[in-house]
Amino acid sequence: MHITFNGQEMETNCSTVAELCAYLGKQGDVLIINGYQARADHRLTEEDVITVIAKGVMPAEAELESMMAARHTPQVHARVKAAAVAVAGLGGLGSNLALMLARTGVGKLLLVDFDIVEPSNLNRQNYYISDLGLPKTIALEQQIKKINPFIKVQTRTVRVEEANVPELFSGCEVVCEAFDDPGAKAMLVNTILERLPGVKIVAASGMAGYASSNLLRTERKMKNLYLCGDFENEARAGNGLMAPRVQICAGHQANMALRLLLGIEEV
Repeated sequence: MHITFNGQEMETNCSTVAELCAYLGKQGDVLIINGYQARADHRLTEEDVITVIAKGVMPAEAELESMMAARHTPQVHARVKAAAVAVAGLGGLGSNLALMLARTGVGKLLLVDFDIVEPSNLNRQNYYISDLGLPKTIALEQQIKKINPFIKVQTRTVRVEEANVPELFSGCEVVCEAFDDPGAKAMLVNTILERLPGVKIVAASGMAGYASSNLLRTERKMKNLYLCGDFENEARAGNGLMAPRVQICAGHQANMALRLLLGIEEV
């Protein structure tokens, strides 16, 4: 039968994973079969994808790729791996959704922010005390490399302005807007819609405080513009930005970006 073992296609007459591992002389602590952990007595079937790994050891690229593809579904993984997505603003929204996109397997990520990590960021942004003082682009790139070192990460530590939007984002299929400043949000959205007509933008508005999570939603505002949030709860005195709703909104953005990469344009 035809199978894939640790990223390599092969033919085998073995009937179980244990028999196959013994034949190949490959031992490991964890067996992943078609994306899910399994036992050594699992009976092999045609087109099974088997990965055998040791705990705490970084797998080779082909092995990691095989596990990710099986977990995500091969066709989905292949499409997402070939995609390029930008995250503009790496604060509460951007730092969280960038890591979600990395875990989803997006092959090329562009991270854009001019700021550094500060203590006040730690209540909702995906950084650590050890990141304090680092540019957010660099701190987040280091985290992504720990998740999947084979993702192509490009960083631009610059302030996004109307003049540099086309140069920054022209190679991306989807741009996730994650700015704090309303003026910057409007500038980025309008400039991309006007000057990069082939790029889809997923923006956010209204995720402050601790109102019901069920108020957060995703809406398609026009052909290439999607908006996530509750569209009401802005940050103000007594209604600050807090981790739960910010991360839920970031999840909305990441999921909409994934759907767009897969050709699904309805929300």
